[in-house]
Amino acid sequence: MRPRRLVTPLAVAVALVVSGCGGTESASESGGGKKENVTYLTSFGTFGREAYAYVALEKGYFDEAGFDVTIAVGSGTVDDMKMVAGGRADYSVGDFTTYAITSAKERFPLTVVGAIHQRSLAGIMALEGSGIGKPGDLVGKKIADQPGSTNQVMFPVYAKAAGIPADKVEFVPSAPAALPQLLVSGQVDGIGQFAVGKPLIEKATKGKKVVVLRYGDLLPDLYSNTLFTRKDIADKHPDQVKKFSAALLKGLADAVADPEAAARTLKKYNPTQDVEVAAAELRLMADYVKPPGFTEPLGSMDRNRVSTIVRILEDSTAIKKDAFGINDYVSFDLLPRGSAS
Repeated sequence: MRPRRLVTPLAVAVALVVSGCGGTESASESGGGKKENVTYLTSFGTFGREAYAYVALEKGYFDEAGFDVTIAVGSGTVDDMKMVAGGRADYSVGDFTTYAITSAKERFPLTVVGAIHQRSLAGIMALEGSGIGKPGDLVGKKIADQPGSTNQVMFPVYAKAAGIPADKVEFVPSAPAALPQLLVSGQVDGIGQFAVGKPLIEKATKGKKVVVLRYGDLLPDLYSNTLFTRKDIADKHPDQVKKFSAALLKGLADAVADPEAAARTLKKYNPTQDVEVAAAELRLMADYVKPPGFTEPLGSMDRNRVSTIVRILEDSTAIKKDAFGINDYVSFDLLPRGSAS
């Protein structure tokens, strides 16, 4: 196969300027036709949970769909939304609740076109024996997390569902790389972390067991990461959106079906990744991608669930009532076929 394209975090700013965002034609050819240049941002870093994009790249799914894809390294939902809205990338994935809150406040010209995770991954982790075992134990505690992270943005919604005062939990601004050490050293009581990050955190804490408080346990209607793009791309190039989404979701299906192979692919493109940890993340992620009893096509979203999520956010005052209609958040006509829309 022809050479694949990706960029390192240090090269993101330059690569996104020259990568041909917006689906412009590429001079490269494969299968006798020109390819559209597309830049995709991972949700956050290059952890095991992001492996599916590299699987789609490695297996030629993007190529077969007519795309020359550059994978750039994202830095979280809000920052990724800004990158796509500003035309510096074409597609990214981010937590739907954070996306909805940010969209209602910032009015970014974005739309969701598919779900990666059918259940929320957001959560808080603490060491076993730390005194944190249920939501009520968080009151008066210090939680380290990256400023603006999904776990932090969503916390008031989770706190309301748990019946605890959100302002009685202190979030300590911390770099993602520092979180495990802050936890194990006792400098904080817990850390914000996606649930599938448990293997990574337990390895970093030298095998100490962690407790995970999953937001989705109290808020089962929430989606986690969803695929989004700019509204102008969705409006003007719906076929591109459907083809790109289908190719990415093929990579997702393969990644959760064979976590070990996906982890090896991830390491090929990101040599610092640990195959064992990445595979463990993907094994945990499988039930979020396709929960037990889920019969819809991969990537599906349900209109009634989206309405419920918006109502939850309005009731928790995370967004103003009637700030947006559900069609302003999601392009239901571009979701994978079979989605309840």
